[in-house]
Amino acid sequence: METIALDDAARALVIIDQTKLPGRAEYLHLKTQREIWDAIKELKVRGAPAIGDAAAMGLYLAACAIDTDDRADFVRRLHDAAAYLNSSRPTAVNLSWALARMERVVAEHGAASVPELRALLRDEAHAIVEEDVNTCRRIGEHALPLVRPGDGLLTHCNAGRLATAKYGTATAVMYLGHAKGYNFKIYTDETRPLLQGARLTAYELSAAGMDVTLLCDNMASALMASGKIQAVFVGCDRVAANGDTANKIGTSGVAILAKHYNIPFYVCAPSSTIDLSTPTGADIEIEQRPPEEVTEMWYSSRMAPKGINVYNPAFDVTDHSLITAFVTEHGVLRAPYAESLRTVHRNIPIHRR
Repeated sequence: METIALDDAARALVIIDQTKLPGRAEYLHLKTQREIWDAIKELKVRGAPAIGDAAAMGLYLAACAIDTDDRADFVRRLHDAAAYLNSSRPTAVNLSWALARMERVVAEHGAASVPELRALLRDEAHAIVEEDVNTCRRIGEHALPLVRPGDGLLTHCNAGRLATAKYGTATAVMYLGHAKGYNFKIYTDETRPLLQGARLTAYELSAAGMDVTLLCDNMASALMASGKIQAVFVGCDRVAANGDTANKIGTSGVAILAKHYNIPFYVCAPSSTIDLSTPTGADIEIEQRPPEEVTEMWYSSRMAPKGINVYNPAFDVTDHSLITAFVTEHGVLRAPYAESLRTVHRNIPIHRR
């Protein structure tokens, strides 16, 4: 099962529709910018790295659809397409990072013709996806020494292979440990209201043959108190310069509980999610989702009064003081994060909104 792929011959972005899982594995062939925008917005493709991968491939497809040989016109229309795709979701920094990286390829090849630029953009999109795979594998390799065989591991939302090109971020340690016979006991929060933990993480890890137990979000404290959890691994959508981290709603509550029970809380963060241009978590824009996701989306009939006010942020911010360490493709980073994050990020362009 591939999360995302490019069908260059058909000029299509191929994704597995994550809104249909676990009941049905349905692949979508997206050819227009509107289809790709909708797929990102509607969470048919989701997870910060996978969104970046989709955006890169989507912008390459936009380049193929721009019918001009005039370079200036091509660049202007490509920038418009990038701005459009970037408007689909505001919080996950990989979206803007991937699009900026694609546009930078054009800027750095000032003498290239339009056909040459299309080829360069195709190569860059493939490079972004391949780097995603390698990054996740290295995150898993750096995380494995933090745990022991037989450990109980808790994760929240889905930072697995469905959120990336392969391995996942928070689940990379689980995939690599499983291959080595570590026999982890894995617990995944349900992750309301969109149930990514129940629908996606439980699905993919159990399909890979791992020992997985599903729990409702409000059961995490009781589970931790029982002594069954030795470490928490979560992904992230944006890491501020001071280490404050935006991730799926409910993550900060898990971090607070882990702190109370003295359980290590690790954030698995590809360097592409580190945003040094955002000083603190207070500066991260939090996406607000439709109320229907809470009141009726997963129910046979509406489960809340009509007209009721609904608070439905997609993410929350975990304070850096609650994070034991960040696990990146470059190694394990510990506090003070203002220093360690910048050291890793030194050779990576600062994100621009």
